[in-house]
Amino acid sequence: MSLIEKFKEPKKRTRMIDACVLLVDGEVEKKKGFGGIVIKAGYGAVKGIKPGFVRKVIDGLFDRWAVNLEPFWSEAEAKGTPPVEHLIAKKSAVAEALLSVTDEKAQRADHAIVGSTYKKLRPSAKEHVEEAVAGLAKLIETHARS
Repeated sequence: MSLIEKFKEPKKRTRMIDACVLLVDGEVEKKKGFGGIVIKAGYGAVKGIKPGFVRKVIDGLFDRWAVNLEPFWSEAEAKGTPPVEHLIAKKSAVAEALLSVTDEKAQRADHAIVGSTYKKLRPSAKEHVEEAVAGLAKLIETHARS
């Protein structure tokens, strides 16, 4: 069964989206130094100005992320490797697969400032996504199997 199929059931999907929001909140909270201050400030501003925005974005991108993660998940299952370990081992490729979805969305952005801001932030995004892969993989495994 594909990851998309595993999350078709509305309650399961809602729990997964909620868990992803908490994962993002936690990842932002862990950021340190000047870069962390900038990320936290920006994230806090977005959440303050548009409550529910992060959840809406995650929900809107979730199916495409699941499609892009499917090959990694299936490869792990075919090899008999725990999917969490497999995704962590391939975190660079997993991060690129996830970011390719946001890359596409940024290219279609209605506002030029959104696209230009994304382009400025994109080089550092991969490192942040890689850091979150382990947590994301554990969430997927927990919620896909529940």
